[in-house]
Amino acid sequence: MPAFGRVKTASICSYSGVPGGIRTHGPLLRRQPSTLKLLNKLSVSQLAELSNLSKAYISQVKHGKRPPSLKLLDAINEQTKSDTDYIALFMQSRLSMGVSHKTIRFYRQRLLHFTLRVNYLKARRQHVDKYLSSIPANCNGLATRHACFRAIKTFYRWLQAEYGIGSPMNGMPAPILGKPIMPSLDKEQVRYLIERTQKVRDKAIIALFTESGLRLSELTNINPQDIDWQNCTMKVMGKGRKQAYAPFGELSAGYLRQWLAQYKPEGNIWGINEWGIVSMLRRLEASTGLPCNPHTFRRTFACLLRKAGLDILTIKDLGRWESLEMVQRYTRSVSFQDSLKFYRAPLSRD
Repeated sequence: MPAFGRVKTASICSYSGVPGGIRTHGPLLRRQPSTLKLLNKLSVSQLAELSNLSKAYISQVKHGKRPPSLKLLDAINEQTKSDTDYIALFMQSRLSMGVSHKTIRFYRQRLLHFTLRVNYLKARRQHVDKYLSSIPANCNGLATRHACFRAIKTFYRWLQAEYGIGSPMNGMPAPILGKPIMPSLDKEQVRYLIERTQKVRDKAIIALFTESGLRLSELTNINPQDIDWQNCTMKVMGKGRKQAYAPFGELSAGYLRQWLAQYKPEGNIWGINEWGIVSMLRRLEASTGLPCNPHTFRRTFACLLRKAGLDILTIKDLGRWESLEMVQRYTRSVSFQDSLKFYRAPLSRD
């Protein structure tokens, strides 16, 4: 095979007359096989256009007569970066860390949306700012914008650590996260939802959501051996793959016993996955007009316990929250209602 089109690392390293050259470039190429591969693959014209160097010089490099300059190597490295699927590599790194599939989906959705609109390898802070500002506020205030910020910043932090690609988000403050009062249900509304469901399984799901404050993933993955009937608790796999215990009450226990008397589970106790549970709740919400989703039931769990007089530290432990701040956010409406009982208008008559 002719020498043209095939750069020999040995011949590159054999030069010593080029100022500042071979001792740097030869080892650099050996450490970066993707750069050498692209140098061999691209034509003289393609490399000249890519690097803005002369075709004569490029031809000599490809014949092994001259070493590649830093300018040429930088141009090839930039092309290599563009051809690398960093998103896929990032997802693989999260999987190897044991991140849940739900979190993987979160990263994939946010990052694909971002990278379709921004050249992330050349982005500057103003580009990220502009993208985040384009995300409209939803019913949760700026929660979606804040979630995108977290995903993008984690991705750039990984790029910087693994590949030395600078992050445009260094020192960039997170969007201000609003604190809207989120909806919860009272006891009568929960009982109404239970009455409107036909299947014992669905009644048990709603009762457990409310009495245990379970997250969707926690409830979905309950197996028969996880239930401690004597102590009315169940072992769950919580956020961050942390095992924990959740309590349940008499109402949940009654519906659970009825359901397990008629259904013999081979996996989880429900016979449906997360999507099946969410679909059931959406149908129930459409027919009743009441907010009916796992987050609403989790807030209801916290608010009902707060109304019953439990302090937020106890609620935090029972609901397996990481911080008191989240419990406070969930029970803001209850705190206001408690204070309202003692309110008297300042200008009212004595």
